[in-house]
Amino acid sequence: MKSYDVAIIGSGPGGYVAAIRCSQLGMKTALVEKYSTLGGTCLNVGCIPSKALLSSSHHYEEATKHFADHGIEVPSDIKVNLEKMIARKQSVVDQTTSGIDFLMKKNEIDVYEGLGSFKDATHVNIKKNDDSTETIEAKNIIIATGSKPSNLPFIKLDKERIITSTEALKLKEIPKQLVIIGGGVIGLELGQVYYRLGAEVTVIEYMDRILPTMDAGLSKELNKVFKKAKCNMLMSHKVTSVERKGKQVIIKAENKKGENVEIKGDYCLVSVGRRPYTDGLNAEAAGVKINDKGQVEVNDHLQTNIKNIYAIGDVVRGAMLAHKAEEEGVFVAETIAGQKPHIDYNLIPGVVYTWPEVAAVGKTEEELKDANVDYKVGQFPFRALGRARASGDIDGFVKILADKKTDEVLGVHMIGARCADLIAEAVTAMEFRASAEDISRYSHAHPTFAEAVKEAALAATENRALHV
Repeated sequence: MKSYDVAIIGSGPGGYVAAIRCSQLGMKTALVEKYSTLGGTCLNVGCIPSKALLSSSHHYEEATKHFADHGIEVPSDIKVNLEKMIARKQSVVDQTTSGIDFLMKKNEIDVYEGLGSFKDATHVNIKKNDDSTETIEAKNIIIATGSKPSNLPFIKLDKERIITSTEALKLKEIPKQLVIIGGGVIGLELGQVYYRLGAEVTVIEYMDRILPTMDAGLSKELNKVFKKAKCNMLMSHKVTSVERKGKQVIIKAENKKGENVEIKGDYCLVSVGRRPYTDGLNAEAAGVKINDKGQVEVNDHLQTNIKNIYAIGDVVRGAMLAHKAEEEGVFVAETIAGQKPHIDYNLIPGVVYTWPEVAAVGKTEEELKDANVDYKVGQFPFRALGRARASGDIDGFVKILADKKTDEVLGVHMIGARCADLIAEAVTAMEFRASAEDISRYSHAHPTFAEAVKEAALAATENRALHV
């Protein structure tokens, strides 16, 4: 039996990053993955493939709708080759997962393919595809088994017409009418992919707005973008049934007035969130507690009730984000090594990769109001930027929330071009407890989208924005 300092169950962004950091810190490390490729949901059926399709569909939309504005003439019969688009997506995934293979070899991490489950608190059984089982021993074990798409109890997923995000990433045809249940990040990103390619898209959301956990201003602005693209946005609608009849899916819902509404489509994407995935883990054999939400219970050190077993990522409390899992993977590795790492969960950014992109960090206005915090707002529109007008990306704004007395930045919320990258400036500033004036006083290159951050900071500082 092979023995390790650390064994990690699950090779998503949390698991494989934890493995690398453990190896860097001199620990003999094993990584157990049930699938034949490393990288978990993010690399295989989540973050990376969805961004590949978003990029491809964005190119198509630019060619068909915006190239002419730039003096570029293209044939009127330009077409989508969905099969090639999906193949390119898979190529990006394959390159990325093979990169993880390389990193495992480079860091001398032993990789086991098979379903990892607890035999006890220091032994992991690995059931392989040929039904044989191998057992390894580890002083410390990290659970990094991630999440799976959630479903509503009355919906039967056939994975052909009634699908999850996994199937939406490999469709054989462009839907004529795509109905999306859930107005969160995943549904909106995939909805944008397919409306760009020609599908009629309907989004059904139970809450009164899309992106209900983000700042309301962002939700309102992105809703305008989707409506401008002629998407049917049904807010405050409770889905009551989903039924397939041949090639048609019939969705019934109740609106906020209690009236029955019927929506039809040839595909229905169920995108109502994700659930922690612990199936087959046999956590009880190690004595590890799992709460009624299906999450592995951990303390502030991400340690379970069994002192040598830790858990990270989507399987524990908090936002289900790849970069949050990565931070936790490093945190646990360094904790095991005796270091004193820290994570400020308030400063883990959230991003929606639609176009315009949506990004945020820190507190929302709603949260500050609920906490009775006296705050001020500085906001600046992208359309006032020379760079935005030059590229034709004028939708959106940057909003900075700062403490009214101390001027410390409490939250930054943005929607616009390249916001997924721009949010890093806000995270950096907030990590160093910057004030709005601090951000307004350092130079931003011109012309750039980043100038919107400076101008929003100026707006929060005695309403001193220069270009509005």
